[in-house]
Amino acid sequence: MTAPRAGTTPARCYGLVPCAGTGVRAGGDGPKQYRPIAGRPMVAHTLGALATVPRLAATLVVLAPDDQRFEREVPQWAGDRAWLARCGGATRAASVGNGLAELARRGARDADWVLVHDAARCLLRAAWVERLIDACIDDAVGGLLALPIADTLKQSDGGRAGATVERAGKWAAQTPQMFRIGALRAALAQTGDVVTDEASAIEASGAQPLLVAGALENFKLTWPEDFELAERLLRGR
Repeated sequence: MTAPRAGTTPARCYGLVPCAGTGVRAGGDGPKQYRPIAGRPMVAHTLGALATVPRLAATLVVLAPDDQRFEREVPQWAGDRAWLARCGGATRAASVGNGLAELARRGARDADWVLVHDAARCLLRAAWVERLIDACIDDAVGGLLALPIADTLKQSDGGRAGATVERAGKWAAQTPQMFRIGALRAALAQTGDVVTDEASAIEASGAQPLLVAGALENFKLTWPEDFELAERLLRGR
């Protein structure tokens, strides 16, 4: 995982948003990325934030091959920096891997950075992305937004608390997660579809991603009540 040599073109940054899931746990009809929140589909809030990050050369949205809703739901996603590809896979890792291949087809290099962000983290702010880029742009590995665990952790045993888990040194992973395109592609090829985030794949390759302080508002909308909270927060901005 080496940085570009002196005298070469500076590494560029690309966004990548896997958006091919079905969102079963969130309830409702259809994929959760299109559920309305504060008057707009959830994914429109996510992409709107990424579009305001000037250091992203472009952001690629990875859709399911049979997605017929995106252009109708998010008509504002257009322009030279707004990319789209219907190459999503059955898992997050597959969608990200296919997205990396699409970035390469569009001219991205192995030494360029990719910032993978969950479509379901729709309260993203550009300042948090800039903080991640500032922290990682000169790092040998890259890193991710994350939060130190503050709550006491319990291990479930049949619906009861079976044990208390030590929380010291534990962080909750968020996105974006920022790594070199070539390094992430190789790591995902090694781990396959079992990883649930990009940092896990990088860790499996023997590297240690940088933990960059995220924000409590940057939570992933997963359960029905998450949408109610996001609605209140977005309307209060």
